[in-house]
Amino acid sequence: MLKEFREFAMKGNVVDLAVGVIIGAAFGAIVTSLVGDVIMPIIGAITGGLDFSNYFTSLSKSVTATNLADAKKQGAVLAWGNFLTLTLNFLIIAFVLFVVIRAINKLKRKDEAAPTPKLTKQEELLTEIRDLLKKS
Repeated sequence: MLKEFREFAMKGNVVDLAVGVIIGAAFGAIVTSLVGDVIMPIIGAITGGLDFSNYFTSLSKSVTATNLADAKKQGAVLAWGNFLTLTLNFLIIAFVLFVVIRAINKLKRKDEAAPTPKLTKQEELLTEIRDLLKKS
């Protein structure tokens, strides 16, 4: 059973998946930092320091707090500002990933579009002879 598990774990797909997950986590941290440390402060500066994450609507009359953390301790609240912030973060992250994947696809297309070298008459004849020999 141990040998079978080792063979399964060392298959190319499992190792590739593990590497992909690790790189994905690292890339996720980079994108999260980009959104939280670069893009959101710019949006905050444009909107005058507006922070949506503390916007909420009280669902009970006993809530008198002015910030979300204290309001949640006092009773039921609808944290629509936090939802709006997370939705905005998602849209920014999705756009950044779109731009990165688009750039990668452009690079792939350039590599695929590289022209094959033009063969001389002699090289064409040798290629045909090689192909005929392979068939027989």
